[in-house]
Amino acid sequence: MRRSLGVQVFVSYLIVLIVGLVVLSAALDFLGPRHVARRMEGSGSRFGGPPATNVERLFRTGVADALVVAGIAAIMAAGALSMYVTRRIVLPVQALAAASQRLAAGHHDERVPVQSTDELGALADSFNTMAEALEQTETRRRALLADVAHELRTPLSGIKGYMDGLSDGVLEAGPETFARVAVEVDRLQRLVTDLEELSRLDAGVLLLIPQAVPVGRIVEAAVERLRPQADDQGLVIAVAVPEALPPVSVDPDRIQQVLQNLIGNAIQYTPSPGRIAVSARSEGSRVRIDVEDTGVGIAAEHLAHVFERFYRVDRSRARSGGGSGLGLTIARYLVEAHGGDIRAASPGPGRGSTFSFTLPSAG
Repeated sequence: MRRSLGVQVFVSYLIVLIVGLVVLSAALDFLGPRHVARRMEGSGSRFGGPPATNVERLFRTGVADALVVAGIAAIMAAGALSMYVTRRIVLPVQALAAASQRLAAGHHDERVPVQSTDELGALADSFNTMAEALEQTETRRRALLADVAHELRTPLSGIKGYMDGLSDGVLEAGPETFARVAVEVDRLQRLVTDLEELSRLDAGVLLLIPQAVPVGRIVEAAVERLRPQADDQGLVIAVAVPEALPPVSVDPDRIQQVLQNLIGNAIQYTPSPGRIAVSARSEGSRVRIDVEDTGVGIAAEHLAHVFERFYRVDRSRARSGGGSGLGLTIARYLVEAHGGDIRAASPGPGRGSTFSFTLPSAG
């Protein structure tokens, strides 16, 4: 059961007060009678009168003496207990402060022990969660730099090979050679463009101009743009979008980009002869769009990672196809920027895959 730190502090100081009162009461019980008797005896001998005539004054004086001694004892007991309670609160905070400084210095494996179930324990747990997220971010950053370097190296190596071949006279300076160089340059340009787009999406500075648009119009535009590529590979693209579907509130250019990325991905991973089906249906206040293919499929262990940057189920096939490895990542960012969600599903390798995303209906 989680205990509130506020309740603990209140209870601790209540205990301090009770301890002080107990000590004070015990001291009074032990010292009070002695001091009163001593004062009364001293008064009788000093003034020569009967002690009873000065009982009230002597009692107050005796009680005052006892209170001084009892008060000192109570303060010492309460102070010792307060120091103990304060240390239990301050030490975890000091440990968090020291750990945060080490984390800021780049030690992303820094963690603090969770020693309680109160707010301090919750704070320590939150710190550990943050540190773990930072460590994962740093790992992804390093992987991203390595992937970018690798992706740049591939077309650059190709261009250098062609240039060396031209310089050595091994290759002829004809249209075919220049076309091959142009392919590698296009690949570099696509990678740089996708990286720039991803950087804007990460920073949240991408401007969206939402408007009510029929789903069929967006789907048809994306399909028609990629149909020649599908025809060249012997693939059939089928479209099933009901006319009764409500319009969606989106930036049409950006959602068309999402569809082109998904359909292009399906074309890339579907061998001939194959089929790609693009469909849409209404789901409550949202519209769902599916891109289903009869391609190579995706193993279960890859499904959770397909939207990560530069992640490839089949790295050799993707690289030969000239993809940047960022298309699905950009698609995820764009869909989420519209308030939708995107997911991938597949029965397994060789059994095709389906990419689905939802968008908010207009109105």
